[in-house]
Amino acid sequence: MRKGQAKQRPLLPDPKYKDPLVTRFVNSLMKDGKKNLAYTLFYDAIAKIAEKTEEEGLEVWKKALNNVIPSIEVKRRRVGGSTFQIPIEVRAGRKISLGVKWLINCARARGERTMTERLVNETIAASKGEGNAVKKKNDIHKMAESNRAFSHFRIK
Repeated sequence: MRKGQAKQRPLLPDPKYKDPLVTRFVNSLMKDGKKNLAYTLFYDAIAKIAEKTEEEGLEVWKKALNNVIPSIEVKRRRVGGSTFQIPIEVRAGRKISLGVKWLINCARARGERTMTERLVNETIAASKGEGNAVKKKNDIHKMAESNRAFSHFRIK
């Protein structure tokens, strides 16, 4: 058994924008250890976003990520034979992880031809407050709001 939690290793910033958040996104985007391909997909997507929106691509992406990041979620807790969905606030690190994961998964589920196009369209939609990733966040928030009555069962 582990004696305490594993230490969080610092992420190196990405080569182009010098932002560790981009590295975190690319690491989640990567499949089968192909990091160069993931970086290429991301940088191409940012360039196309800038071309389509006529704004800075990285700023649009950050805005989209902020629109997807949840502030509250529900956890299941078994109390006296029945299971309740208990709303809890999301930790800072988990917020980013969930937002990144939802943005990538919703982009992968889209119907466009290439992953770059999917990522571009999902990011632009999320930056406007639309798209499946934002819908997923809103669904989670609605679920937490409707189960607010069970918040006194919170895990301490």
